[in-house]
Amino acid sequence: MSSFTRRGFLVSVGASTGALAACGNGVGSQGGQKIDARADQALDFLYNNVSGTRELADKASGVLIMPLVSEAGFGFGGSYGRGALRVNDVTVDYYNTTAASFGLQIGAQQYAHALFFMTPAALSDFRRAPGWSVGADARYAVANDAGNLSVDTTTALSPVIAIVFGQAGLIAGATIEGNKYTRIIP
Repeated sequence: MSSFTRRGFLVSVGASTGALAACGNGVGSQGGQKIDARADQALDFLYNNVSGTRELADKASGVLIMPLVSEAGFGFGGSYGRGALRVNDVTVDYYNTTAASFGLQIGAQQYAHALFFMTPAALSDFRRAPGWSVGADARYAVANDAGNLSVDTTTALSPVIAIVFGQAGLIAGATIEGNKYTRIIP
């Protein structure tokens, strides 16, 4: 007959609860490695296909790369993606992005985007926020027909520069306006 005590029971329940909580938070999962691998591929694509982006990244205090954002809508719509925040080419945090929309829309698409934080203050504000949304301080830079990055003087002075790339799907014109970014543990 085994000796079963209340203290032994509480210790085993506490250990089990701690192990389950760690699983729920992504501790020990491969999620971070998958996001990093996709982020590496997306950045390689961006740097090789849109001239000027490597130089932009070199000047930035940090880059949030969202390698795959899926968007769908039929009247009501939404989007979701996960990505990595890189400072000096090293991942420091992981984030997800979500958005909801309503209006005349039908279809689905996938795209990637990058946010270049051009000042330490912009990067710090982003990292401190419990949920950050693209606001008026962000400027969009787009590739022209020759594949060169169009960064005018106003855009170059912006604290955050957003680039949407790699679009594929049936909804025209991907935008990250209204997306909310939240830190995650993958």
